[in-house]
Amino acid sequence: MTVNILSIIVPVYNEEATISLILNKIKEVVLSNEIQKELIIVNDCSSDHTADEVDKFINSNPALNIRFFQHKVNKGKGAALQTGISEASGEYLIIQDADTEYDPNEYNDLLKPVLAGFADVVYGSRFTGSNPHRILFFWHTIGNKILTFLTNMLSNLNLTDMETCYKLFNTKILQSIKLKEMQFGFEPEVTMKIARIPGIRIYEVGISYYGRGYEEGKKIGWKDGFRAIYCILKYGIFKK
Repeated sequence: MTVNILSIIVPVYNEEATISLILNKIKEVVLSNEIQKELIIVNDCSSDHTADEVDKFINSNPALNIRFFQHKVNKGKGAALQTGISEASGEYLIIQDADTEYDPNEYNDLLKPVLAGFADVVYGSRFTGSNPHRILFFWHTIGNKILTFLTNMLSNLNLTDMETCYKLFNTKILQSIKLKEMQFGFEPEVTMKIARIPGIRIYEVGISYYGRGYEEGKKIGWKDGFRAIYCILKYGIFKK
């Protein structure tokens, strides 16, 4: 499989403390097979200085292929991802959170099944492999396993980490899907809809995870878990 450009979609909301760090990490990554990077940043109407930090980075790196979009009102992570997905021009795209929980140096690990001609979609699992994983919240882990189990049951997949940020997609396939979820329901919605595509080839690779605590800026909470369950049922049973 030939991949010339990887589109990296970064949804941001109030991440002024980490956005420069993650953008610099993305900048330093050298992709396999001389693949070029297209960096798509979508600011979901941050109320801090996130936009200023992004502008500084863009001005300091004129040689990079960066496209910066800004929502005039806060719409949610799913909405920011929809904006980024619609603008992607690479053959494949990957989602990158604006915090430092995931390591861009592992893009090449996710690309391996694609470049070998095996995969259309690759999920990075925080629960497999020997890479470093920060030990954090017991109930978050149980919740994640429940959400993944329900997703697998209704989609006939055998994922280990449905809620992972690192999802790599064939861009044309993903752009052909109508996504509706504006918040954190993106993860189960896209998984359910991708799983229903005839002949789709989904792979999973182990990744590292440098998780944040709430005092460090983690945003997702128990309400998002209930929304995820609703979305799994909505797109797995009632929405064909």
